[in-house]
Amino acid sequence: MSAPEPDPSVAELIAARPHLTMHALDGLLLEQVPLIAIAEALGTPVWVYGAGTMRVRLRTLTDALAGLDAHVHYAVKANDHLAVLGVLGRAGAGADVVSAGELRRARAAGIAAQDIVFSGVGKRTEEIRLALAESIGQFNVESPAELAMIAAIAADMGRTAPVVLRVNPDVDAGTHAKITTGKAENKFGVPYGDALGLYAHAAGLPGIAPVGLALHIGSQILSLAPYRAAFARAADLVRGLRSQGLSVQRMDCGGGLGIGYRDQPGASPAAFAGALRGAFGGLGLRLAVEPGRWLVGPAGVLLASVILVKGGERFVVLDAAMNDLVRPAMYDAWHGIVPLSPVDAVRPPAPVDVVGPVCETSDTFARGRALPPLAAGARVAILDAGAYGAVMSSTYNARPLAPIALVDGANWAVIRARQRCEDLWAGESVPTFLD
Repeated sequence: MSAPEPDPSVAELIAARPHLTMHALDGLLLEQVPLIAIAEALGTPVWVYGAGTMRVRLRTLTDALAGLDAHVHYAVKANDHLAVLGVLGRAGAGADVVSAGELRRARAAGIAAQDIVFSGVGKRTEEIRLALAESIGQFNVESPAELAMIAAIAADMGRTAPVVLRVNPDVDAGTHAKITTGKAENKFGVPYGDALGLYAHAAGLPGIAPVGLALHIGSQILSLAPYRAAFARAADLVRGLRSQGLSVQRMDCGGGLGIGYRDQPGASPAAFAGALRGAFGGLGLRLAVEPGRWLVGPAGVLLASVILVKGGERFVVLDAAMNDLVRPAMYDAWHGIVPLSPVDAVRPPAPVDVVGPVCETSDTFARGRALPPLAAGARVAILDAGAYGAVMSSTYNARPLAPIALVDGANWAVIRARQRCEDLWAGESVPTFLD
């Protein structure tokens, strides 16, 4: 058995993230803002996002796609805050949504309807009606039953729905089992062997305009090999459909680009774009990509304070918990943890378990993590928490939702206030028959 991968040091974690710096006096900075200032002003736990970091990452991706007829649709499920959607929308991104709520959020943030793609295996009747009324750019259809639903609703409304058929290419993305979506046993998409027949059927349905194909094989993908395999199968299907006289204009290539949660590099946008060119470069298709985590994950941190240290210095108990950031409990996910204080950051590390106060053993952020000594009151940043962080938070243990701040260069503002305890039961009622 190979030895476990050593933890990167605090300095190595910061060096791998150009949006973070450790100032000798002000401590850890996100962009140009000292995070200690936000923690002192808002208390902890508190989320902090970097708008400038998101723009840089979007620009890096769009630059890599130069020369391709390709458009970026941000996967709203990664982080659906209106300010985040506004930052990315104003920088040129469209949206990939999976619910009526996400569709409404994208529109409220100013993203044009024609730049919205509606994905998901279980679109409800009212969601389809809303999307048709908004004239969204595309439905990603995942089953014959869904295709029939959209056709009937569109015909009833006198609309024509632009649809692409999401194909399940049966390709293993090599990622966590809970976030792989392109294998035959996953619930997503139409079986590859059924796609040609269903696409031909769609071409004859009223209210339906089949315009292309889609695929999405998973999340947090770091290797190009699964993309190349899936894209090759999709390109073969495009050629097969066209050989039957069917029009195929678009190819939605999904997202899933992984980030480096340790100090390793994440997926390369340039290499990803190269895989797109290799598979689809000569087919005259309009391409779409749907990144979420890659755009916003590194741009967010969760700030927390140490409540106490117990168990002979073994357990560092934070005021943040699994109800705030559930990824470690749900996926055994690894997140870097960095002290905000420049003094704390340079002390010699020792292994500790970093845990939260929720009454669950799974409320653990790190086990045996090499960290500098952290006393009660010390503040830390949990890194790469901009995706699948606040958006997956809950109020478990009657813990109010944490506030959110947005940094943009040297400026920052609160974009969500801390929830009040009274708000937790504001919508509840007690029936009179209990009196």
